[in-house]
Amino acid sequence: MQAGETPALLAGVDVRATCSWRPLVMTDYFALLKEQRRLWIDPELLKQKFLGLSAEVHPDRVHGAEESEKRVAQEHYAELNAAYNCLREPKERLAHLLELETGAKPRQVQNVPSDLMNAFMEVTAVCRGTDSFLAERNATTSPLLQLQLFERGQEWTEQLMALQVKVNSWREELLARLKEIDSEWERKAGEGKRLLELLEQNCQLLGYFGRWSAQIQERIVQLSL
Repeated sequence: MQAGETPALLAGVDVRATCSWRPLVMTDYFALLKEQRRLWIDPELLKQKFLGLSAEVHPDRVHGAEESEKRVAQEHYAELNAAYNCLREPKERLAHLLELETGAKPRQVQNVPSDLMNAFMEVTAVCRGTDSFLAERNATTSPLLQLQLFERGQEWTEQLMALQVKVNSWREELLARLKEIDSEWERKAGEGKRLLELLEQNCQLLGYFGRWSAQIQERIVQLSL
């Protein structure tokens, strides 16, 4: 893959690591929010459904009830929040769907896939270069040198912001692809295995993009301090 191209590989992530607030006994968050198990859910419609369901069991509605009833309401309200937090994020939603469908955690890939290697190297180079600059800046006490470093810092910030735009564009293209695959998922006649493999690939790719975006943003913040 050349710099600037969208990575071709689509891969899976461990739902238990992603949704760390999930109960030990797995809950079907789709069923809890009265949604079908699917890849794509309209964010605004999901939010409206969550708000409606959570309003029905909000702890304030049972303020004067028995302690046992209030405890049940609080637990259900917390479950709805956990379900919404998982399903509104594409990566977490795919990981949850995979585990529900297969009964097992998605596979974890330790090595960067070959189709992502150029993108990985680009992100790594810019982040390491920024780290070296930050170390140099932190060790500099001369006002004159600090002024020169300020200008270099602006250059590193521009590189990071351009890279962030690129990573975000890869993610948006992947989300658009998820909408297309969603229609196949609803039919999935005889295509279940292939679609599950594709789901796992998409899930891992979202994981890479999320990590890279966070790493880039962290360095943008450090440069601004």
